[in-house]
Amino acid sequence: MSGFHAMTTLLTVAAATVLLSGGRCEVAGTDGPAAVASYSLSGQNIEWPCTSTKSVYLDSGLYVAKNVIVTRAQVWGNRAFVLTSRFRSGVPFTVSTVRLECEHRCWPVLSPYPCWALHDEGDPNAIQNAVDIYLDPTGLLWVLDSGLVNTVQQPVRRSQPRIFAIDVKTDKVVKQFDLSGLVCSASRLNYITADYGDDGKAFVYVSDAATRAVIVWEVEANRSFRVVLPKAITHDCTGRRDVLYIALAKGPAAGSGSLYLTYLTSNRMYRIDTCNLRRGCSEGTVADLGPKPEKMVILGTDGRTTLYFRYRGQGDVYAWDTDRPGDGTSFGSDRFTLVRKADDCGRLATHVAPDNQGGVLWILESNFPDYISGAVGCLGANVRLQPLVAQCGK
Repeated sequence: MSGFHAMTTLLTVAAATVLLSGGRCEVAGTDGPAAVASYSLSGQNIEWPCTSTKSVYLDSGLYVAKNVIVTRAQVWGNRAFVLTSRFRSGVPFTVSTVRLECEHRCWPVLSPYPCWALHDEGDPNAIQNAVDIYLDPTGLLWVLDSGLVNTVQQPVRRSQPRIFAIDVKTDKVVKQFDLSGLVCSASRLNYITADYGDDGKAFVYVSDAATRAVIVWEVEANRSFRVVLPKAITHDCTGRRDVLYIALAKGPAAGSGSLYLTYLTSNRMYRIDTCNLRRGCSEGTVADLGPKPEKMVILGTDGRTTLYFRYRGQGDVYAWDTDRPGDGTSFGSDRFTLVRKADDCGRLATHVAPDNQGGVLWILESNFPDYISGAVGCLGANVRLQPLVAQCGK
């Protein structure tokens, strides 16, 4: 885990374009996935079991290439697990994998993960619409399935919300959890993350923006509950369909850490320690960290204490070390470090996440606003997955 601290240090002081790999700078062109400058992920590049299957999907409208967009990514070894939510019709699967070392390299194909059968729309046993994924250090890929498809067109309820856990070492579904008893018709589930206590027991956290709550699932005990957040967390929100971001920062001791929370349109950042969250206690335990300079889009963490974000509508990516010592508070624009300037291609970051070794920090970017407005054209969205590049010295 020491590579994370070294990586964060490089991010904050780098004055040249480098690829971040553990505690060393690695120039593009060397071996391994990080040697490739970027991977273009497109709905045009899908691995089909056979040509007849592709024809059936095309003819029935189950496959519309331009309606596929990748918004989240998690890397384990030479594979990336990516999210292709069913925002629109014609998305054949909502979780897929791409090989980062293959003959396609810069244009890898998307393969349904772990198999086609698990993404059959309308099948009550299949994933209907994955809206977020999180890969934990043990190799479990936690998938949040909202059960609601075609969310930017005509939403259709295919199933109740669920959580799937897939072991990426065996490519098998090892756990499934029904969230129907923890949500209501108004619920709007946004993000999922997983944590381990000092005894090694797993806890999964899910944000429900519409009900101002965090759902907690204690996996081994199969115990679950909702932690309702204070009303103050929404008092300045202006979005009708606001997003509740959650980001987990690990503490120095095993099992310790904090969950950082904020609504997209909120003017303030909040935090709750995971020890309180696991007890279901929110009264008096949610800390108001202060005002945000602007509306923030939370992108992810480095797996330790650093949180990454950008401002709404802007492409520059910033890092915030939540554990940085100071004058009693670590939140504020004077604590933010610019780690990547916006490019000229109109792409905005949607996710930042480390690989499973802590060697490379990856960033996913796309023209997501164009996709949502239906302005991507016949070729579909412009999506890039690449190691995070520090350009602040340019």
